[in-house]
Amino acid sequence: MKIVCTIEARMKSSRLPGKVLLPVCGKPLLELMIERLRQVPELDGIVIATTADPSCQPIEELAKRVGVGCFRGSEDDVLDRVLRSAQSAQADLIVELTGDCPLIDPDLVSEVIREFRSRDVDYCANVLQRTHPRGMDVQVFPAKVLAQVAELTNNPSDREHVSIYIYTHPELFRLHNVTSSLSPEDADLRLTVDTPDDFKLVSEIFQRLYPTNPRFRLADILKLMREHPELRAINSHVRQKTV
Repeated sequence: MKIVCTIEARMKSSRLPGKVLLPVCGKPLLELMIERLRQVPELDGIVIATTADPSCQPIEELAKRVGVGCFRGSEDDVLDRVLRSAQSAQADLIVELTGDCPLIDPDLVSEVIREFRSRDVDYCANVLQRTHPRGMDVQVFPAKVLAQVAELTNNPSDREHVSIYIYTHPELFRLHNVTSSLSPEDADLRLTVDTPDDFKLVSEIFQRLYPTNPRFRLADILKLMREHPELRAINSHVRQKTV
């Protein structure tokens, strides 16, 4: 089974255009995310699923520079873009991530992969019941399941939100959710990048942890947030966009 991580990334994000290439600690966020994913031993490959729009050329150039795959497809049909990205890498199992999660914990990615492989399921994730901070989202499913979904639906919402058809049809697909023992306060943290204030917080976290410990994990982030509660206030007002 070839396990490949797909990272959805584009330059025309509505609330913070170009966010995946914003620099922190001298590197674009997307490069920092790739560094973290290379610490996941189960992964056989990484491919960036970006768009054919000319604005995304710098994303393709970054992929070439750091030595990961890149597939350019539809801006709106993200399901097709991710499926074809996975197929371009001959993936059997897709680990679906988005480029707005540069702080993703490699150990959590490993945990969700292991949970999928140990159970007779079609989809394994930590988003069905949220017990991890936003920005730690991991979804795992076979490429053949996503190919099946592509045949089943042409609904624009299903095509924009890659795996929504899978987890909203439990009568068709066997689902499993990975939960944490984090406190509600920690689980409610916003560690994703969607707005300027999100970027400000994520920048602070990288600047305080990365120089001395580039392999830092979620536990290190939570410790930092407890020691510096003022950090939590940076983006606590931001509301997640609804699907």
